[in-house]
Amino acid sequence: MELDLSEYRVNDSDAGYFDVSARMELLSETNNAILLQQIDELKSQAPSCRQLLNYKPITTRGSIPGYYPNPEEWELTTEPLFLFEDSVSMLAGAFVASGDSYYAECLVSFLAHWADAKALTTFRYDPNDPQAWFASESMLFAAAMAYATVRPSIEGMDEEREEVESWLQGLAMQHSAIPGQPGESCCNNHFYRRALYASMIGVLTDNDDLFRFGVSAIYSALHDMTEEGALPHEISRGRRATHYQNYALLYLVTNMEVIARQGYDIFNLEVEGSTIHKAIDYFFTVLDDPVKLGDEVPLEQYRGFTRDPQYFTWLEIYLTRFELSQAESFAQRVRPLYNRSAGGYMTLYFMPPEGQDQPFMDDRRRRTEAFQGLNIQ
Repeated sequence: MELDLSEYRVNDSDAGYFDVSARMELLSETNNAILLQQIDELKSQAPSCRQLLNYKPITTRGSIPGYYPNPEEWELTTEPLFLFEDSVSMLAGAFVASGDSYYAECLVSFLAHWADAKALTTFRYDPNDPQAWFASESMLFAAAMAYATVRPSIEGMDEEREEVESWLQGLAMQHSAIPGQPGESCCNNHFYRRALYASMIGVLTDNDDLFRFGVSAIYSALHDMTEEGALPHEISRGRRATHYQNYALLYLVTNMEVIARQGYDIFNLEVEGSTIHKAIDYFFTVLDDPVKLGDEVPLEQYRGFTRDPQYFTWLEIYLTRFELSQAESFAQRVRPLYNRSAGGYMTLYFMPPEGQDQPFMDDRRRRTEAFQGLNIQ
């Protein structure tokens, strides 16, 4: 909050988080099997716009149980939230895959439907029960990133676009005004998640204050980082320390791409000797050797997250900018990469056609190798 970030401002409201037109041109000519498979799946599975517009917007206040204490109840409660995220991401992906304006216009109409209903504006915040507040984060950046993908190509629909952007901006300002709990959600991965929607919606609405809020999380993370590259709020999570180091990177790296698209060399930002590259190197180090986490963290680290591609979409972004053999080796075992909220079909949007032509076909071996780590010959 004390940082002077006045040098950061929105320079291009249509920049999004990748060059959509250039990517669509590349995809129209590709022979890459992974990319072609995703294109075919999106063309065949894209939803009906009429069906989506019948989906009732979420306008009620309600609590959501915590994931770890009640995973089954949490999954049931969050199902309609995830349906929203998958729907907007799929519409954006279908537009990129097909070039059909139907999906772009459908996305705008769908979001305008939710905006008109004032959806999500009554989310429940309770510091002792913050799950509904947490869930709103991902719905916000899912909507914003999907909308950013199609907005430059939309012709007309001025009224709907204005309504969507006003709704997103209001939600972002309302949600980010809640600082979270000291030492916890104020400053950990949930801050990085709030920053992702703030940056993206700040760009879409030409709101420098929201954009700077997003930038501030990068400075905060680098400032908090240990000399080794650990993010202390994440490494404090016991058996899930490695998982949360990666979870934070998912939002930090994706946010950095949004910021970089505005013309800032954010990936090379250094704060008191810390860079995002140190945090990434540290993640792969402790994934391979939990001993490096230190004596206060259990060696029996949870590794189930390595079998879920949604946690690694940030690799596609990073690998377009930097070479890192460990990152590339891991990405090849979990592609294609999709995250319903943090960008959608990231392999489709980012992977160079020459990067990998075939998925890792032996599913049992892929899962075993990802689970065991990266010491693979």
